[in-house]
Amino acid sequence: MTSAAFEEIVEDFEFLDDWEDRYRMVIELGRAMEPLPDALKVPATKVEGCASQVWLHPQIDAGAVHFDGESDAMIVNGLIAVLRKLYNGLPPDEVAAIDARAELGRLGLNDHLSAQRSNGLRAMIERLQGFARSSSD
Repeated sequence: MTSAAFEEIVEDFEFLDDWEDRYRMVIELGRAMEPLPDALKVPATKVEGCASQVWLHPQIDAGAVHFDGESDAMIVNGLIAVLRKLYNGLPPDEVAAIDARAELGRLGLNDHLSAQRSNGLRAMIERLQGFARSSSD
């Protein structure tokens, strides 16, 4: 089960026929995020496997996963924002159980990202789901 915030993105994407419009929406979602504090841009939060610089800072708050992140690439910042909508606020066991590839496929992202961006997105998902699995033990 995905979050209501992610379902809103799915609904919004259904009204956008053109991939360019969807791409712009992803970028706007990224621009709307608060920047990650420089103190959190450290090797421990850096995601390896991304073509751009990416930092994710996941936490458990009141039994739910919440994470912040940032990238130096606009589209990747947008992808982080989409992942935040997918995962934030859910219990760790639900985060770990989500088939992120299938959910992101509902947005058409799987078909429109370069191989490098897809690899980076996979690395971000693996980091977040690994965090969730380790937090639900």
